Amino acid sequence: MDISSIIGVVSGMGFVLGTILLGGSIMMFVNIPSILIVMGGTVAATMVGYPLSDFLGMFKTGIKIFMFKIEKPADIIANLIEISNKARKGGLLSIEGDIQTTPDPYLAQALQMTVDGVKTGDIAAIMQKKMSLTKKGLDTGADIFSSMGAYAPAFGMIGTLIGLVQMLANLDDPSSIGPKMAVAMITTFYGAVLANLFFIPMSDKLMGRNEEEITNMNIIFEGILSIREGEHPKLMEDKLKVYMTGGKKEEEKK
Repeated sequence: MDISSIIGVVSGMGFVLGTILLGGSIMMFVNIPSILIVMGGTVAATMVGYPLSDFLGMFKTGIKIFMFKIEKPADIIANLIEISNKARKGGLLSIEGDIQTTPDPYLAQALQMTVDGVKTGDIAAIMQKKMSLTKKGLDTGADIFSSMGAYAPAFGMIGTLIGLVQMLANLDDPSSIGPKMAVAMITTFYGAVLANLFFIPMSDKLMGRNEEEITNMNIIFEGILSIREGEHPKLMEDKLKVYMTGGKKEEEKK
């Protein structure tokens, strides 16, 4: 569970609600038509801009913002080094058992091709293609939230314009101008809060998650090619640790 995301959302909402309560009643900021036009318009525009399958997949992707589990690069490297040592001592067929034990389908497929004697160039091409498709799928989720972050303020402004038009159409009743102006401005408030507290930060968080996943895939890619070519495990280790920070590299050497 990502504590940072939870604290961020809760504290952000707390600051907004706290400020509202310090200045009056929270009911002043509750307006159903405004909620409908901002949320409904944002969802509708997103569905226009993306295929239905991508839009529905957004909900599954969104879970990664708050719950995310990924193997540490150091653990992947250690596993690849162990497999490399096994392959050098007993040949490529000796690593066949690792195919069944690894939980990562990307690594399992790569190991299977290695054991089957597929040429290095073909293994590289297949792994790169799968990595590219995975990255495209991961980026789509972040792009959707980013788009929603752009749509929400726009529909907030549309709601404000609708409210202003309705207000100007009833100028014969001066006592209604203030309340109607307040309602007109609420849609802009909704759009700004949704974009800047939810959609845009969620997109940023997902992009960071995606980079971590692709980094792990690159480590596996480099490691498998080294194993297939019979490189020394120490050389492979040095190549793979490029993907880690300096501090973590020194820690792993110890």
